[in-house]
Amino acid sequence: MATATLFITLLLCMLLGMPIAIALGLSSIVTILTFSSDSLASVALKMFEATSEHYTLLAIPFFILSSAFLSTGGVARRLIDFAIASVGHIRGGLAMASVMACMLFAAVSGSSPATVAAIGSIVIAGMVRSGYPQSFAAGVIANAGTLGILIPPSIVMLVYASATEVSASRMFMAGLIPGLMMGGLLMVAIYIAARIKKLPAQPFPGVTHLFGTGARAMGGLMLIVIVLGSIYGGIASPTEAAAVAAVYAWLVAVIGYRDIGPLKAVPWKKEGESLVVAMVRNTVQMLLALVQSFTDKEVNKVVTDAVKTSLMLLFIIANAMLFAHVLTTERIPHIIAETIVGWGLPPWAFLIVMNLLLLMAGNFMEPSAILLIMAPIMFPIATQLGIDPIHLGIIMVVNMEIGMLTPPVGLNLFVTAGITGRSMGWVIRACLPWLCLLLFFLGLITYVPQISLFLPELIDSMKGY
Repeated sequence: MATATLFITLLLCMLLGMPIAIALGLSSIVTILTFSSDSLASVALKMFEATSEHYTLLAIPFFILSSAFLSTGGVARRLIDFAIASVGHIRGGLAMASVMACMLFAAVSGSSPATVAAIGSIVIAGMVRSGYPQSFAAGVIANAGTLGILIPPSIVMLVYASATEVSASRMFMAGLIPGLMMGGLLMVAIYIAARIKKLPAQPFPGVTHLFGTGARAMGGLMLIVIVLGSIYGGIASPTEAAAVAAVYAWLVAVIGYRDIGPLKAVPWKKEGESLVVAMVRNTVQMLLALVQSFTDKEVNKVVTDAVKTSLMLLFIIANAMLFAHVLTTERIPHIIAETIVGWGLPPWAFLIVMNLLLLMAGNFMEPSAILLIMAPIMFPIATQLGIDPIHLGIIMVVNMEIGMLTPPVGLNLFVTAGITGRSMGWVIRACLPWLCLLLFFLGLITYVPQISLFLPELIDSMKGY
């Protein structure tokens, strides 16, 4: 009876149009107060414990803050310039450069909608001006933006690691090769489409320009090295690396690129100024700027926006964990696991069933909520069938990628519609051909586990585990 109440209440709340976090929390609270002796105060305590007990979740606000600083500053523009200089001379190169820029930005943001917003707001209009159909440009960016949750560091991977108690570091290792592979597949598909549609190519800007754009983008590129290098090298945990990333992004935006903050538009060297004087002046100005940035309006706005996003996401996670707690109390995951194992399904058939369930859930729920509810259910079944937990996590993350592109709650669709000013129906049609490629990639990831497991196993062998 409690199980029926839980799911019926959840369904009714969703049909009434409630936000998913409130629907999850309300259905859980109604079930707890109706069928258990717990008080409302204990429910609040459970929500607090759900988030405070998972150390890995602390990385999420730091990565969001890092992404906010880099999105507000000119990092996205510099990464795009570097990507265009690298592959823009190939036929369809501007679209390929957009994918490359999304891959690079994904590695510093960890967020899919942030990747679409930061890169798409610049390159979609640029592609249209260069002769690309707007639908082609929008479809490419919406799909390439999903790499934000596959290429580490990924917020969705952190949520999976918290839900299943697997290593977040190993999840980050496992996501790198699939992320690069998906980006490569998109670029190959773009090249083939460009040859068929006779899309334009830009002249090669020269080696000097290529190295120049690379040097200007180094502030953002170094963040990838710092975060992934420290995690893969065992120097720092994902949470520690996220904290370093937030501080680094603040320094790059305020001191390095000077896109926001007290030093905005202040030149590194004034006309007629000697190098020594310039160095002294910059040193003093940078020290003052670090202090002044705490009261700077632009910097405070970035921090405030990051706090709002973090609170929204953590509120969803807290309610989803409360829902998962009710599921566990009612032994629903165990019952489902026993039932599916009792069917005698082989691993390949179970993976088909799981993918179908996740794809359906992706139409209606936010990725973090799906993982927190579904991962505890699927994890014990997969373990009994001999499926590696890290491989399972990457499969679920790729399903979440597809969920970012499926109506009615696909976040990338809404961001792309906002950038282009087009209707949701137009954006969905633009994304459809590329979505088929993503489904093909899901099949590869599902049934070729070494794509996900090669790097973690290799690093473990190098460390002597």
